[in-house]
Amino acid sequence: MGCLENMNYEVLAKNCSFKEAREIIKSNSKERYQVPPGFKLLDKPLIGIPPIIIGITNEKLVYGYTKPCHGTFVVVVDDHEGVEHVRRDGKPVW
Repeated sequence: MGCLENMNYEVLAKNCSFKEAREIIKSNSKERYQVPPGFKLLDKPLIGIPPIIIGITNEKLVYGYTKPCHGTFVVVVDDHEGVEHVRRDGKPVW
C-alpha cells in the first residue's frame, strides 16, 4: 500500500458525483463489492455516500477517490494488496 500518486493508476473520470462514480465503476468492472464509508485503501479512508462500490477488473481496483476541495475521481489502480483486501472484506454486489 502507499500513496496514489506513487502507484500505477489511470483516471477514468474527474469532478463527478458519487452517483456518477458508482455508475462508471459498475460499467468498468467485472467484479463489484460494496464497502462502508471509511473503508481504507492505500491507508486512506474512502469518502462517499453509501453504497460505496469498488470494482475489480484485470486484477486492478476501480473506485471513487475523493480529495476534499478537488472533487471525486474514478481511478483504476494497480494495487494487488488492495484487491485482496476488497475481496476479503467487501460485500459482493451483482
